Amino acid sequence: MQAAQLPASTPGQSPVTFVDVAKQAGVTVENVWGGVEHKSYIIEAKGSGIAFFDYDHDGWLDIYLTNGSRLHTSWPPGQAPHTHLLKNNRDGTFTDVTEKSGIARTGWQTGVCVGDYDNDGWDDLFLTFWGHNVLFHNNGDGTFTDVTHKAGLYQEEVRWGSGCCFLDYDRDGHLDLFVANYIVLDLAKVPAPGQTGYCQWKGIPVMCGPRGLPAGSNILYRNNGDGTFTDVSEKAGILKPGPRYSITPVSYDFDNDGWPDIYVAVDSEPSILFQNNHDGTFTDNGVMAGVAYNEDGQEQSGMGVAVADYDCDGRFDIFKTNFAEDTCDLYRNNGDGTFTDVTFVSGVGVNTLYVCWGCGFIDYDNDGWQDIFQVNGHVYPEVDNYHLDETFKEPRIVYRNMGNGKFKDVSKEMGPGVTERFSSRGAAFGDYLNNGCMDAVIFNMNDPPSLLKNIGGNKQNWIKLKLIGTHCNRTAIGARAYVITGKHRQMDEVHSGDSVMSQSDLRLHFGVGRAERVDMIEVKWPTTWKIERFPNIAANQIITIKEGAGIIKKEKGNA
Repeated sequence: MQAAQLPASTPGQSPVTFVDVAKQAGVTVENVWGGVEHKSYIIEAKGSGIAFFDYDHDGWLDIYLTNGSRLHTSWPPGQAPHTHLLKNNRDGTFTDVTEKSGIARTGWQTGVCVGDYDNDGWDDLFLTFWGHNVLFHNNGDGTFTDVTHKAGLYQEEVRWGSGCCFLDYDRDGHLDLFVANYIVLDLAKVPAPGQTGYCQWKGIPVMCGPRGLPAGSNILYRNNGDGTFTDVSEKAGILKPGPRYSITPVSYDFDNDGWPDIYVAVDSEPSILFQNNHDGTFTDNGVMAGVAYNEDGQEQSGMGVAVADYDCDGRFDIFKTNFAEDTCDLYRNNGDGTFTDVTFVSGVGVNTLYVCWGCGFIDYDNDGWQDIFQVNGHVYPEVDNYHLDETFKEPRIVYRNMGNGKFKDVSKEMGPGVTERFSSRGAAFGDYLNNGCMDAVIFNMNDPPSLLKNIGGNKQNWIKLKLIGTHCNRTAIGARAYVITGKHRQMDEVHSGDSVMSQSDLRLHFGVGRAERVDMIEVKWPTTWKIERFPNIAANQIITIKEGAGIIKKEKGNA
């Protein structure tokens, strides 16, 4: 039985809509990030990520909220903005457990990624900052401990960390860590708004950068297997491309050789594709592979990254978001180590007004084809003072996958959660109600976050996979799953970090249309390359699969 599509919708009549339920759910912590009406420095405009992750392993997605600060502001004792952890109450609401968890941090906290670095069965949290990054060890009792120094990850040098991702690049069963760095930022050396050509936009004096400012260098840390890490950036070839304005890294096996590669969205410079050489080193093949520039050979302002096999041909494709007056990119994987820019022929090249950030491939209607959800927000609040087509707060965009290699912009049909305007940055995706609908939590600059509830997505069937490694890393990052219904074959990989500097649900979600059973589930484990198969599985379940032990738990979706 093949996955079936929902009937084509007409404007205003989409069978699936998104509604912002953040206030009702108790997700009301207001973000603080730089000036509201004016931003003098680029740190005030960048914003940060957000995370959906199940920190207490109760099977329900919790929310981690980053936060920032304001320059030249002295906060009263105990009043400085800080990060937050919100526990899912399993009834559509969340409780702030930040104080109990010990996870609160002040400062400019930019990126977040999740992975069980010490294989103790509890997912840990790595946080990037403009300042000093933090590794929080999950103690398994609802609390976290800062082990940054103990793990060898503390650096005295102040850096502007951006996105991050855990991966097992050498396939030894221990999660390594890739950290992107954006700009070497010294405010004393940054020109004033409007002072140079890099500090103007359409004749408007604005904050400077990134061009004209020194770029940061990315870092690869190898896990030593004893709770510590070693910086192997130079040895592994990570430094060879030189400093870049890197924002968001993702790790997938793009060439299907069984080894994880790394793609990095880069702002105002060529993006990077690190191909894994199987010997502990990487080679940047971004230019040769066709994913460093757009199809015209132009550098772009890469922000966010989403990866999926959107056309179900067995190869991972790449979607990258960019700045205004440009399109986002859709790179189709050719299967020979190269990609083709199909932005315009696929239909995702129709929007050029927005500054685009967080993004994800999500099958919002469970028809078996991965759609695209994208959030936007300008970087210059001053834009609202001029009569331009652009505004600081912008709507979201949803592209529906038509199942034939084409996408359709259905944003105006998708409800107020999509059409409402914010200056958004990070976005994370997952099913926080466990009802088979893919939802979203979104970082909004100087506003509370949005929690977008998917209404109607579970009118069609689905299957969700929670994978647990034994020989491979416990989080099963890099494990690949195939879900087969009739002739329709979908795939995904467990991955850490995505969107813009964010972390989505580690579980793998597959829509299966009107199929009531999945003909076959296949899981390929990353360390051993062994494949386990599970035939004839009923749809609308959350299936937990443990490496070597098979299916250890089945849970029906929450009605």
